[in-house]
Amino acid sequence: MRMKGSAGDIEARAIAGAYVVSLTMNATDAARKGLLGFALYRVDQTEKEQYWLRGMRTFEETTPPGLAAGSLVATNEHPVQDFAWGDFTAKPGHVYVYRVHPVYGRPKALELGDPVNLSVKTESENGTHAVFFNRGVIGSQAYAREFHDTAPNKLTGQERTDAYNWLSRGLEEAILAFIGQASSPTYGLRAAVYEFSYEPAAKAFGEAAKKCRDVRIVYDARRPNGTSKKAKDAGARVDAVERLMKKCGLTNSSIPRTQNSGYIAHNKFIVLLKNDKPVAVWTGSTNFTESGIFGQSNVGHAVYDPKVAQAYLDYWEELAKDPSSADIKAKTEELTPDIAAQKPPVGTTPLFSPRSGLATLNWYADAMNGITEELNFTAAFGVNKVFLKVLGAKSPLLRYIFLEKWGVNAKTAAATKKTLGGDVFNQVAVGAFLGEDVLEGYLEERWLAERSNTLSTNVKYTHTKYMLVDPLTDDPIVITGSANFSDASTTQNDENMLVIRGDTRVADIYFGEFMRLWQHYRYRDIVNDPNSNPAGKPNWLSPDSSWTDDYFKKGTVKFARREMLAR
Repeated sequence: MRMKGSAGDIEARAIAGAYVVSLTMNATDAARKGLLGFALYRVDQTEKEQYWLRGMRTFEETTPPGLAAGSLVATNEHPVQDFAWGDFTAKPGHVYVYRVHPVYGRPKALELGDPVNLSVKTESENGTHAVFFNRGVIGSQAYAREFHDTAPNKLTGQERTDAYNWLSRGLEEAILAFIGQASSPTYGLRAAVYEFSYEPAAKAFGEAAKKCRDVRIVYDARRPNGTSKKAKDAGARVDAVERLMKKCGLTNSSIPRTQNSGYIAHNKFIVLLKNDKPVAVWTGSTNFTESGIFGQSNVGHAVYDPKVAQAYLDYWEELAKDPSSADIKAKTEELTPDIAAQKPPVGTTPLFSPRSGLATLNWYADAMNGITEELNFTAAFGVNKVFLKVLGAKSPLLRYIFLEKWGVNAKTAAATKKTLGGDVFNQVAVGAFLGEDVLEGYLEERWLAERSNTLSTNVKYTHTKYMLVDPLTDDPIVITGSANFSDASTTQNDENMLVIRGDTRVADIYFGEFMRLWQHYRYRDIVNDPNSNPAGKPNWLSPDSSWTDDYFKKGTVKFARREMLAR
């Protein structure tokens, strides 16, 4: 949901997702004179609560003596000095009224101006598109405050349960609930899985198999040839999956995917059948693993649309034959032809892999190149060369990029950093956390030490694969699924993607979650880079309106961001 309002020379806008409300502000030249920031008040009409929202940064001269590290402060005393703010404490289906006050005066005598009032209702996670993001931030101040920065798998009792629930933020519950819909003989499930080690999910499939007697799971059973460590690890993973299938009574429900052993069956989807007809599909980036559900950032995306579910069922039936690469390529292109136009049809278009060429990947690059306002893009395993070509070209438009790391090796990392760094409008965040080694001086006083993600091995920060093209316009495009926007994910692996055009609700949910994670990791990326911002440098709020200067200087990122968000 989107809402815009004004009070005098101040404007504000709210973009409400499910768990995130993005607030953006704007001021005329006259209103920014003496502007010290914005004080944000939230009334929760659903839970009958109201209070000032809180942040981390403070004025030097009014910072309370002995303020404990990690403490939050009220924005009516230490205002937000930005023209954008994310409320990451929202809950789905709640009605909130935000009061956005401009703040003037001086730090010891703040004056609150008339507020802009914005009333919004956050999106439900359910609907035709039911979207579930986990928390994805074990390395965070919130986790450090709540759970004493102890690894979740080292906690015990209720605290352990609470930590896992906090990290899941509804993702685990949604997976189990989707499987649990197959609760009688009128239902059935068809799944295609890659990593499959999370026992509660396997048990849920097992329970469904007892109740509906119609569960079939295609699983990645490819064992690369040779005796390399990679081959041995892949073989061990397959063995572990088969043991879990047996333990949960799924041996007779399982179908191994073995053809073309050098590739991977990378899908993570489930089709729900009712009376032998497909009614919904669960997909997204989340593997059925502890790491996928609770560790790295992931999304689960259910679509309650029989037409979309039918496409996935048709694809599943081909996978269940364990076809060769050549045979499955012919079928995927028949089921989901390449998108030819720069923009896809309005609605939801599935795309399956492997495919015979890179037309789909090139279309993604064309969509990226065709933005009119903003791009939001995540990459877990580096940035493909066709995207680097687009992102390497100068643009006056904002391109926000969230990476797990710069590249899979030093050479690709250096090349990616050089290319993306050539344009200041490429705003990149890379996974990181605030370890004790970077907290010195001011930061040590104000921030708690954070810990690494201990639940994940190779991918610790983001495992998502999605791209948002002009998400805040009336005609957004959301591209999301299992494929890593790579050559291999296009021409070799079993993969699935959704291309969703024109659905502002879906775009608002994805946008809020993207910016939540981008802002979180952007700061940590900067602090971890001594060349960008020495860790001990104080980051006090400005005692005057000079903080606004860059936001009103044409040609700067902050100016472009303020102008774009104001539209």
